[in-house]
Amino acid sequence: MANRFTKPSINWVELEKLVPPEQKGNYLAFKAKSDAYFRRVQANPPEPPKIDWAEYQKLCPLPGLVDQMKSSYEAYKVPVPADSLTDAIDKQWEGLQPEIKAYVAERQKEIDLATKGINNINSLPKFDEMTMEMVYDMYPGIALDPVNRPTFWPHTPDEQPGYRTPEQRDFKHWDVFTPKK
Repeated sequence: MANRFTKPSINWVELEKLVPPEQKGNYLAFKAKSDAYFRRVQANPPEPPKIDWAEYQKLCPLPGLVDQMKSSYEAYKVPVPADSLTDAIDKQWEGLQPEIKAYVAERQKEIDLATKGINNINSLPKFDEMTMEMVYDMYPGIALDPVNRPTFWPHTPDEQPGYRTPEQRDFKHWDVFTPKK
């Protein structure tokens, strides 16, 4: 007799943690199919049914037929395929571990950088309490400086005096069209 499975060998809780939210429906459908298959297998008895050969011997008129059927029935073994893929999968998994660790390390660097940015934002004063002087002190390169770098509203580069479009900047003879003072 082959080994009888008494419980699934898949850790569904851990597997569910690895499933991305957009794949949750596919995961649940797969789990339902797997559970249904497992229940169907468990519904069958682990051993084939016992046959009362003596009763058949009494009912069968042909001598030796029941003995031949009995020997064939008892000699039959359910073929169970050999597991030839587990070792290959384990080797492949071991080969992927360095790549996985490198990927996790890269993502952790991004997480640390994002966490640092969030902490910087959280350390700022509340928006209602911040003044323009505070912004100038914290970010002198991007804050408005009406004395040294006056700008006009809406303070975008294309609204400022002397602005030239990228096409104008690439044109070599622009000074021909610039009015003389």
